[in-house]
Amino acid sequence: MAGDQERVKEFFAARATDWDRKFPDDGPAFAAAVAEVGLAPGDTVLDAGCGTGRALAPLRDAVGPTGVVVGVDLTPEMLTEAVRAGRDRHAALLRADVTRLPLAPASFDVVFGSGLISHLPQPAQNLRELARITRPGGRLALFHPIGRAALAARHGRALSDEDLRAQPRLRPLLASANWRLLSYADEDRRYLAVAVREG
Repeated sequence: MAGDQERVKEFFAARATDWDRKFPDDGPAFAAAVAEVGLAPGDTVLDAGCGTGRALAPLRDAVGPTGVVVGVDLTPEMLTEAVRAGRDRHAALLRADVTRLPLAPASFDVVFGSGLISHLPQPAQNLRELARITRPGGRLALFHPIGRAALAARHGRALSDEDLRAQPRLRPLLASANWRLLSYADEDRRYLAVAVREG
C-alpha cells in the first residue's frame, strides 16, 4: 500500500499547481452535488481527498457557522494550492491518508469524496475506514464533475463495466464496507453516488 500512496502523491504533486486552471468550470457541479447530499446546519463533514479544496466552500455554506468541515488530502502540494486559493478559511485542512484516518469513530455526519474511489488502493477496506469515522445513518457522497462515459472519452479509454464506479460494481462494493447505496446518477455532466452508513 505504501507504493500506492507514493504513486498517488507523485501523480497529484506534479499536477497541483495547474489543477484549478485545468478544470476552471467545475465549481457549479461541486455546489450542485453538495446540495444533493442533504447536509444540514451544524453537521460535521469530511472532504476525503479534498485536493485543492474545490468542495470546501459549498460544504461550509451547507453546514453553516456551527458546522465542522475538515479537508483531508495525502498530497502536500494539493493542500498548499488549497491554502493559496484561500479555501482554508472554509475548513480545517489535514494532511493524512484516507485509508488510515487519524479521526475518531463515528465523528462525521457526511463524507464527501470527489474522484476518490479510483485512487483507493484497497477499495473495500478503504471504504470501511470511511464508514468507521461516519456515524450510523450518516452518508457518503462519491462525486465527479463529469460522468463515466465523458471521463473515459477524456482519457481516450472505452467505457468499462469493470469500473468500480459502475453501479453493478459499486453497489456490492459499498455493501461489503457497511454502506447501502441510496441514489446513483451517471450523466455526461456529473457522477454522484450517495450511500448511507449501515449499523
